[in-house]
Amino acid sequence: MMTLSKPGLREKLEEKAAELGFCAFGIASADSAPRAGARLREWIAGGAHGDMLWMAETAERRASPAALWPEVRSVIALGMSYAPAADPLALAERTELGRISVYAQGADYHDVVKKALKALARWLVDEAGSSTGSGQALALKVFVDTAPVMEKPLAAAAGLGWQGKHTNLVSRKDGSWLFLGAIYTTLELEETQPPHPVHCGSCTACLDACPTAAFPAPFRLDARRCISYLTIEHKGPIPNDLRDAIGNRIYGCDDCLAVCPWNRFAETARRNQAFVPRAELAAPALADLLDLDDPGFRQVFAGSPIKRIGRNRMVRNAAIAAGNSGRPELAPALERLTRDEDAVVAEAARWALAKLGSLPA
Repeated sequence: MMTLSKPGLREKLEEKAAELGFCAFGIASADSAPRAGARLREWIAGGAHGDMLWMAETAERRASPAALWPEVRSVIALGMSYAPAADPLALAERTELGRISVYAQGADYHDVVKKALKALARWLVDEAGSSTGSGQALALKVFVDTAPVMEKPLAAAAGLGWQGKHTNLVSRKDGSWLFLGAIYTTLELEETQPPHPVHCGSCTACLDACPTAAFPAPFRLDARRCISYLTIEHKGPIPNDLRDAIGNRIYGCDDCLAVCPWNRFAETARRNQAFVPRAELAAPALADLLDLDDPGFRQVFAGSPIKRIGRNRMVRNAAIAAGNSGRPELAPALERLTRDEDAVVAEAARWALAKLGSLPA
C-alpha cells in the first residue's frame, strides 16, 4: 500500500474538499473506532433500534470499515454544513403549521453530498495516481447514509468533532448541523491526530430538551421513543403515550440539536447553498398536508429526503399534529381521513378528532 506522502497533497485534498462544499475534513485509519461495533451490538441487543430491522441485519458489516470492505486502509471523513439561519424551535407555538427537521427543508442531502464525494474521489485518483506502491489498483468507495457505515464514530476519530450526549456529532465550528460523508480507500493516508476529545462537560441541555425522554442515559438513545424515529422510520401507529409530546412535529425533531451551546459558533455562511430551506417546507400548513393524495405528496416533496416516507406516513404525522393543535377548523379534513384506505392514517385521524373534542375519546 502507498502512503500519502506527495508534498502538499493532503493540503490540496482538504482545499479541494472545501471547494466542493465540505466545511469539515479529516482522515482516520480503518481501525480507528474499535469500540463502535461493541456499542452497536449492545444497543441492538437491548432492542433500542425499534423496528429498524436493517440495523440488526447489517450489524456485523457496520461494526468496522474492514467488515464492510476488507481492503480498506483509510477513511476520509467529511462534513457539509446545513446550519439554519433561524431558530428551529421558533415554530413550536404555531400550531396551525407542521414542523419539519432543518436537514429536510432543502435539497436531498443524499444527492448533494454523494455528488461532492464522487467528485473528490475522482480528483484524488487523478492526483495520487491510479495504483498503489505495490502495483495494486487504487480503489475508493463513497458513502453517505445509505450503507452500513458508522459515520459518527469515524468522523470523531478523524477529528471532525465528538459524539455528544445526544449521540450526534458536535463540531466546535458547526455545532450539530453537519451532514457526514466518507470515502473509504485502499491508500494508507496520514491520519488526523489526535481524535477529537469530548467537550460536553456537565451540560445536559440536549437530554433535558427531549420531549419524549428518549435518552435513558448520556450518550445513549432509545430510538423507540425518539420523535425522529417515530415520524420517519416507524411505519405503524405511533404509541398513544407519546403522541401529545410530538406536538406539531411532522418530520423529525431538532430539539436536542437546537439547544446545544456549541451551535452559537455555527455560521450560516458555511452552509452549502443547496440546503437553503424551500419555502413550502419551512412552515407547511397542516390543513394542506391533511389533504395530500399520492400525486400531491410526490409533487410537494420532490427532491427532498421526505419523499421516501410516502404519503401515508406524512398524513399520519399531520393528523397527530392536528390533534395536538387545538384547532377545530381542522376537524373536517380529519373526518375525511377517518375513511382513508390506510388503516394507520384512519386511526390517527380518529384519535385527532377525539383530541379536538369532535369524537368521543
